[in-house]
Amino acid sequence: MTHFSFDIVGFDLDGTLLDTSGDLAAAVNHALASVGRPELSVEQIKPMIGGGARHMLKQGLTATGGYDKAMLDTLHATLLAYYEANICVLTKPYPGVIEALDALAAKGVTLGIVTNKIERFARTVLDQLGLTERFACILGGDSLAESKPSPMPVLEMVKLCQESGGGGRAAFVGDSIFDIQAGQAAGLPTIACSFGFLMQPVAELGADAVIDGYAELLPTLERLGA
Repeated sequence: MTHFSFDIVGFDLDGTLLDTSGDLAAAVNHALASVGRPELSVEQIKPMIGGGARHMLKQGLTATGGYDKAMLDTLHATLLAYYEANICVLTKPYPGVIEALDALAAKGVTLGIVTNKIERFARTVLDQLGLTERFACILGGDSLAESKPSPMPVLEMVKLCQESGGGGRAAFVGDSIFDIQAGQAAGLPTIACSFGFLMQPVAELGADAVIDGYAELLPTLERLGA
């Protein structure tokens, strides 16, 4: 086995490894419909994804007429219940993800996930896609006291991967400002996915590199690690 530039690679989930936009949009629209709000398109909802379900719902409600705390609390529960029951209807890995994960594993790289999705939801969708066993750790937005953009979960991911035999040098891959800020605050090289659920142009995220597809991931990691 030839030496690879990084021992550990961490990933965000939604908009990075998996296109979850269809199922998340359906959950948002279910919650909005329950109070007579108009439906939003998947493209409208994509930039709202990344900060967790409550953050996403806040933006959906703001876009359709506003909200108060009582409404937000009620609809948050409505959204989560619907999403849990319909979590993997349209969700699928992005093109090239499986091949990239295979290639990293073949090089002895330990893989981890840090998402702002509730941990049990992250594990459920990964289970349904048969991907769970590929990752040494899976941390959700509720796994620790803080979530991204805090560096805490990224640092914990590195620690857990190291404990499982993953060596020391790590990089982080994501699609949102939360991912890049968390990775950078943790002191890791960061890679942004231009195909994800972008809240702003990918060039504005300030990542160390940008990939337009997973065929570019390993060469980019090699370049960053040189």
